[in-house]
Amino acid sequence: MISIRTLGIVAVCLVVSTHALESQDQARYRDYRLGGDLASISALTGVAASEAKTIQQRPAVMQELLWRRPYTPSGTAAAETDPVKEIAFSFYNDQLSKIVVDYDRDRTEGLTDADLVDAISIEFGPRLKPGMKAGQPAAPPIDEESGTRIARWGDADYAVVLYRSSYASGFRLIVTSPRIEALARTAVAQAARQDEREAPQREIARQKKEADERAEAEAKARAANKAAFRP
Repeated sequence: MISIRTLGIVAVCLVVSTHALESQDQARYRDYRLGGDLASISALTGVAASEAKTIQQRPAVMQELLWRRPYTPSGTAAAETDPVKEIAFSFYNDQLSKIVVDYDRDRTEGLTDADLVDAISIEFGPRLKPGMKAGQPAAPPIDEESGTRIARWGDADYAVVLYRSSYASGFRLIVTSPRIEALARTAVAQAARQDEREAPQREIARQKKEADERAEAEAKARAANKAAFRP
């Protein structure tokens, strides 16, 4: 016979499991799921994976893939209703870590902050209260350039921030995986330290290469001019 204690444990497990599934489902933007690889995002966007820009190659491979809304004839439903202008996808070791969505100013004109908050809350649940953390330890540099922070959503698996740009009154939405983004920021910091340590040696190598090239050019010029010279 199942005891009340056992039933209680099962109930708690079900609640935790349901919350985990909901969190995983919200760790995305539209069909683009955080943690997805470059190939899958390329297939979804229609942008060739070869178009991805490599930001750095060590100690981790950092890439960015940019999607821009293609031209569509006026009168089509997608052309008139989809407000997304472009999306930048950031990858850390072939894992989607961040999605930056810029909305078309003309297609959000007249919308208030509250209008966007209400619409986004349908997808990501209630917004976080001011002061609550969404699993992201510190604001990345892109936070400052994105404008005024309006609202945040998220938990340990995903973080969503809505901004209103001070320029042209546009809106930007940034969706991140706190776990992968933390790894990416660590890799960026490590790369900067490596570059700083290796800077003197790179400068020596650069100067040597320039000296060798000058010497080679002078030698070729000397040989050619010597053969052709007549007093």
